[in-house]
Amino acid sequence: MKTTHTLLAALLLPFAAIADEKETLIFEDNFERAESDNSKEEIGNGWTSNSKKRAKGNKQVDLKDGAMHITFHPAADHAVSVVHPAEFQDGKVTLRFKLPTEADSLGLNFADMKFKEVHAGHLCMTKISTKNVQINDLKTGVMANAMRKARLDKTITPEQTKMLKTKTKRFPNKLEAGKWHKLAVTIKGDTMKVVINDKEVGSFSSAGIAHPTKRTLRVSVPKKAIIDDLKIYSLKK
Repeated sequence: MKTTHTLLAALLLPFAAIADEKETLIFEDNFERAESDNSKEEIGNGWTSNSKKRAKGNKQVDLKDGAMHITFHPAADHAVSVVHPAEFQDGKVTLRFKLPTEADSLGLNFADMKFKEVHAGHLCMTKISTKNVQINDLKTGVMANAMRKARLDKTITPEQTKMLKTKTKRFPNKLEAGKWHKLAVTIKGDTMKVVINDKEVGSFSSAGIAHPTKRTLRVSVPKKAIIDDLKIYSLKK
């Protein structure tokens, strides 16, 4: 009888853990608002972008048809980064997104600008394209200050190159361009999980993902993407 009870408890443990987890909504945006001057970026609701600094002030973010349209400007020297505060240790981001062409992609980058041991606060990210999903540990990978310096100085060693390969994982996943898709990105401990259209595409575990304070969400777009119905949750036991 004791063995039966022990086995039953082991089987129920994962469900108990799920039940004990508290999901708290900390931010949401459905982008149902208009800009007063369509020639300027007026994202609102706490959002900022890098357009002034990296695109010579040219508009790269547009609110129209109840969604946020992000488009890289030819004058820019960096991918579009649309930023919002999002402070949590474990958390989840959900949204709908559209990639207009097969060449487009969407990145969700989690950062902590107060953490100075990495370039620009980069901690971890996922990049979704029409062909695959990639998850990166940036904190202990390419964005660690020493590692970034070695790469820029071209002094990176074979051992470092080999180590960097363990800080990223790619999962094949085909998406139809020009159609809306659902995305959920969950960070729990040292693991990031990506779910698209209610199907788990992949998960990746690495030390940097467990950074205790994610303070900022950066929506990263190298070409073009459209997002809507974004929600950010904090997850706590």
